Amino acid sequence: MTGDTSPAAAPPRYRPAGDGALSVEFAPEISPAVNRRVRALLAALDADPPPGLLDLVPAYRTLLIVYDPLRLSHAALLDRLRALDTATDAPPPVGRRVVLPIAYGGEFGPDLAAVAAHAGLTPEEVIARHGAGRYLVYFLGFSPGFPYLTSVPAGAVGIGGDQTGIYPQATPGGWRLIGRTPVRLYDPAAPEPTLLRPGDEIRPRAIDAAEFARLAEAVAAGRYRPEIAAGDG
Repeated sequence: MTGDTSPAAAPPRYRPAGDGALSVEFAPEISPAVNRRVRALLAALDADPPPGLLDLVPAYRTLLIVYDPLRLSHAALLDRLRALDTATDAPPPVGRRVVLPIAYGGEFGPDLAAVAAHAGLTPEEVIARHGAGRYLVYFLGFSPGFPYLTSVPAGAVGIGGDQTGIYPQATPGGWRLIGRTPVRLYDPAAPEPTLLRPGDEIRPRAIDAAEFARLAEAVAAGRYRPEIAAGDG
């Protein structure tokens, strides 16, 4: 560990989650610094998993480790985690930049006017502010491929409190819908079913209804993928 004494750098807490899982909890805040620690531990265990490790489930500030207690004891897992925590301060893998086309308002974002009124902005100002954002994918959850930055149409872009997210499929949800992307975020038949990964940065690109229709047709025919580039580190 470094000499950083900030809350985000505090030692993790280890909490049992039944007889076959352990939750590693970092600082109680949602921040890029804390999430980097989650992803760094995830990468370290992915690269060199102990025998008996079954699954790793990252979230904002926690990593749930699922294991076979007949092959990996709770004590042995704790020893491994503590060794990783003290022996390495390696950064997680660099995420990618993903440019997602988004059509805002109208049939694509029925809650845009309400969001604008609540924030004391015009709809155009909401679009400009949301479109100018750079959104870290903290983790995927709720439904397959849903990125946390909740029947809602697939591709719907929602705002909930101080977060934004994109619904990969038509599902129930509760966030305010301000737009929609024609890009398919989840394809169970693809070699990598989810388009986005934890650590990616989403950059919106505003499009109109005509471009949405063209891109949706190209996506359906398998002729379009969004712009994806290496991250900035």
